[in-house]
Amino acid sequence: MRIGQLTEVYKPVINGVTNFVSLHKRVLESWGHKVFVFTLGHEDYEDEELHVIRSPAIPLSDTGYHLSFLFSRRARKKIKTMDVLHVHHPFISGRQAVSLGRRYNIPVVFTNHTRYHVQARFYAPFIPEGLSRAFLEAYLPHFTEQCDLVVAPSRGIKRALRELGVTCHIEIIPNGIDVAQFQYPTAPLSKRDLGLPEHAVVAMTVGRLGPEKNLPFLLHAFARVAGEAADLHLVIIGSGQEEERLREMMHLLGLAPRVHMIGEVPYEDVPNWLAMADFFVIPSVSESHPLTVLEALAAGLPVLGIPSPGIEDTIVDGLNGLLSPEDAGVFAAQMRRLATEPGLRARLSAGARETCDQYDIHRTSARLLAHYERLVEEHARKQRRDDHAE
Repeated sequence: MRIGQLTEVYKPVINGVTNFVSLHKRVLESWGHKVFVFTLGHEDYEDEELHVIRSPAIPLSDTGYHLSFLFSRRARKKIKTMDVLHVHHPFISGRQAVSLGRRYNIPVVFTNHTRYHVQARFYAPFIPEGLSRAFLEAYLPHFTEQCDLVVAPSRGIKRALRELGVTCHIEIIPNGIDVAQFQYPTAPLSKRDLGLPEHAVVAMTVGRLGPEKNLPFLLHAFARVAGEAADLHLVIIGSGQEEERLREMMHLLGLAPRVHMIGEVPYEDVPNWLAMADFFVIPSVSESHPLTVLEALAAGLPVLGIPSPGIEDTIVDGLNGLLSPEDAGVFAAQMRRLATEPGLRARLSAGARETCDQYDIHRTSARLLAHYERLVEEHARKQRRDDHAE
């Protein structure tokens, strides 16, 4: 099967969508399928994988995203040879997918990875929230009706789509990760590698340092617990526009000896860093189904998060992690429990390992592939009926 993955951002930008598309592509290719990625911008980037087709586009500041109203002629020519199109954004690539899919009788699958009206608060604050929501309520129902299958990675995202007026069938298929990569890191780091004693307790967070990640909240919560849990350290891995602000906060709060900002690390090294940690923290309330949480579970780390779509669907309080309202005092209290109760950490760690297998990329890709095959056959039958009718 020839499978086209359409995304508005891809390598060298590293985020959840990029990682998912890359992993999904790799697994499908290992099963003998031919997978193409159609994306925008970064035309000078030297891809290490085959079949990545980039179209010229204008960069949108330093977000990693690009703007264009049309894929290149080369891309469109190749897209029409696909058996199925899987689009990961509803706007530029989404419009291209449904237009070309309809023209060439190619089924279109759409996965909604992002809570767009929430993201708009941070990246387009000049647009009133009511206006961005009204746009999505007008746009998404019409767009999704033109797709052959709509996928939500979590129950919370399905619920959010319903609230925006999407009425078509929505299939819940979680994002997938390479579970084994995180269960068996190739070169695991120890606390000594960071200059910490072995009895230190490490809380870790990994991801883009963007305003939507709510990291100032995390630093304020950590400041509350730091004096009561003397062995607790916080490790922050990632880079982004909030980095300078976070470093300033860290010093103003007197946390410099206890908070370690590592910067961005290669994705393949993340499992080695997670091996150092005792538990994982994610203060964001803007996620859909974050891969970083799935990766932490696969590494056997209890996860502390705030109930929101994608978090509350993954973290079961008391089984594989703890949940806290978006209250710095309560969040700090939960951090204190994880820092000072090794028995609790051990129990939640076992739960994390037990619940991570459902997110294995081979399992989630197999579910998507079954839908691809079904849709291709349905389109072929419809085409045969139409041809016979003529």
